[in-house]
Amino acid sequence: MTHPLLADLEPLRADLTAIRQDIHAHPEMGFEERRTAALVAERLRRFGLSVEEGIGGTGVVATLKGRRPGNRAIALRADMDALQIHEQTGVAYASQTPGTMHACGHDGHTTMLLGAAEFLSRQPDFAGDVHFVFQPAEEGRGGAARMIEDGLFDRFPCDAVYGMHNAPGLPVGRFRLRSGAMMAAVDFFTVTFRGTGGHGGSTPHLATDVTIAQAHFCLALQNVIGRNIAAVETAVISIGSIQGGSPVSPNVMPAELVITGTARTFSDETQAIVERRLTELAHAHAAAQGCKAEVDYGHYTRVLENDPDHARLAARAASSLVGEEAVDADAPPITGGEDFADMLRVKPGAFIFIGNGVKPDGSFHAVHTPLYDFNDDILTLGAGYWVSLVRQELAAAA
Repeated sequence: MTHPLLADLEPLRADLTAIRQDIHAHPEMGFEERRTAALVAERLRRFGLSVEEGIGGTGVVATLKGRRPGNRAIALRADMDALQIHEQTGVAYASQTPGTMHACGHDGHTTMLLGAAEFLSRQPDFAGDVHFVFQPAEEGRGGAARMIEDGLFDRFPCDAVYGMHNAPGLPVGRFRLRSGAMMAAVDFFTVTFRGTGGHGGSTPHLATDVTIAQAHFCLALQNVIGRNIAAVETAVISIGSIQGGSPVSPNVMPAELVITGTARTFSDETQAIVERRLTELAHAHAAAQGCKAEVDYGHYTRVLENDPDHARLAARAASSLVGEEAVDADAPPITGGEDFADMLRVKPGAFIFIGNGVKPDGSFHAVHTPLYDFNDDILTLGAGYWVSLVRQELAAAA
């Protein structure tokens, strides 16, 4: 049986689908979302909301006041940026920008929040304020941090902030989240080993060999997990590339070798241990071979931690639409990252996943792949979650 709220949202479906597919056809990279931001701002003003643009670059924030008296305020956040991937979906509304596509569903996230804003603007039967936050540059360019630095929570005070992301492979009509650490801190590193190089056939004994330094470093790196991280903690360190020398000069020992990789952790303490030990091992193994090492270790996202109380509120809002059996409120953490974690460091709140669907044979196209596409069937459900959350969080006092 369809929830009455979802039935009320159904008339918006066709328009929301058109908006989502229009945004999909015109993807923009982080801090370049000028067309998308303009579309969002125009729609929000059409709904009668107070709108401010250019926050943190290309961010947009709109505020809606409930018709009932209340002092509480909450923020709802959606991301707007795309990825540098060449689309291969073949859909009629495929990307018109070569090499760029909405491969993570941010077009859908933006549209669902617009749907909620439109619906609530017609029925503002709540007590307090809702800030609709449309964030730029989630995909590694620091959009959340930029908005915060630009005074997001000072200019738009709120008691809590919430986010949502689609989940391919999770059936339509289902949600999942957890209290505490839900998504990993994502780090990237580059280690450059430098030596003298040399002739590998006639005078290798006169050279300092960066290949031996990197070989020992790569092996030792995997011991960090087993010997420096507590057994009850979770962490991953992976090498993504090793580049050095030339395949057409097999007798030349390279003077420089570069290694890149990623680390995923679920606490600030573990993250710090991994960074420290990786740096120590790089310098130690370089020195053992008479070489030098340079380490560039960067934090891509922080650990995303849901506040327990707000996670329960988020789960309740989803359950009210689809039933408790369709909401996994204790889902296992995942090693993907989200810069919404920065917002949760400033304000309490929760992040939730909404099912993007799975084919009858169990297959699906994952995010960040050329065949991925957001499922328009969940647009009103996602908008309904936001409305349900607002009604719950900003219920008028009895």
